[in-house]
Amino acid sequence: MKPGMSPIPGLEVAGEVVAVGEGVSEFVAGDRVCALTNGGGYAQYCVVHASQTLPIPEGLDWIQAAAIPETFFTVWANLFGIGGATQGQRALIHGGTSGIGTTALMLCREFGIDAFATAGSDEKCAVIRELGAEAINYHDQSFNQVIAEKTTGEGVDVILDIVGGSYFNDNVAALAMEGRLVMLGFLGGAHAPDVDLLAIVGKRAVVTGSLLRSRTKEEKAIIAQQLREHVWPVLSAGRCLPIIDSVFPFTNAALAHARMEGGDHIGKIILSMS
Repeated sequence: MKPGMSPIPGLEVAGEVVAVGEGVSEFVAGDRVCALTNGGGYAQYCVVHASQTLPIPEGLDWIQAAAIPETFFTVWANLFGIGGATQGQRALIHGGTSGIGTTALMLCREFGIDAFATAGSDEKCAVIRELGAEAINYHDQSFNQVIAEKTTGEGVDVILDIVGGSYFNDNVAALAMEGRLVMLGFLGGAHAPDVDLLAIVGKRAVVTGSLLRSRTKEEKAIIAQQLREHVWPVLSAGRCLPIIDSVFPFTNAALAHARMEGGDHIGKIILSMS
C-alpha cells in the first residue's frame, strides 16, 4: 500500500455525506454518494477523496450503490481504457460471474462488444448466457479452442484476465492480431512457464496489467468523470445494474468472506451497516 492508505479493508462504500473537507464544493452534508476508497470501507464512517466520490445514480438503493465503485472503476479503466475495447470488437472475460466479470459482460452488451466468458459450472454458464455472452465451462472446454471455432480463427481483441500464469499461453493463442491482454489477478500464479514469445511477436500483441489501488488520486478522478459521463446515464436508466449475490450484516463479515472464498457466489457480496 502507498503511504496514507488505510489498512482497514473495504475499497468501496455507499452512504450519506456527514462532512466535507476544505475546498470541497461538489458535495454537501446529506448527499447520497458512493465512492472508491483507499481502504477503510469496513467502518461506519469512511474518509474518501471528493474526486473518487460520485452521486448515487437515480433509482438505485444503498445496496446496489455499494456494489458499483470498485468493479465499475476497474472494468472501465482496464477493458475500455487500457484494453481499448470498442463497438464491434470481441472480448474474453475470465471469471465471468464474479463482480468484475458480470460488470464487464453487462458493459460489453451495452456498448456493442461481442463477449466470451469462462466459468466453472453449468449454473454460472447459464448466467453468462443471460448476460448476452458466449459461455465457456473451463472444466470441459478449452477456451482458446472455442474462441477459434466461434471466430473462424480470428480471435478476440481484448482479454480481461484474473487467472495469470496458468492461462498465459492460451490467452495469447486466443488473441486476434494486435490483441490486448490485460491482467488483473493471479489466481493461477504470478509466473507463466514456457512463454511463447514468438506468438506474441507474431500477433503484435500487447501484454499489460493494472492495479487500481496503486493509481494516483488524479488518475482515479479521471476514471470517475468518465464513468459519470458514459455509465451513470445507463445505470440511471435501469440498465447494467450490479448483480447482488448476497447481503450480510457488518457483524457477520467473516461469513461474507467465507461465501466469497467458497467460489459459489455470482455477482457482488455486500456488507450492510443497517
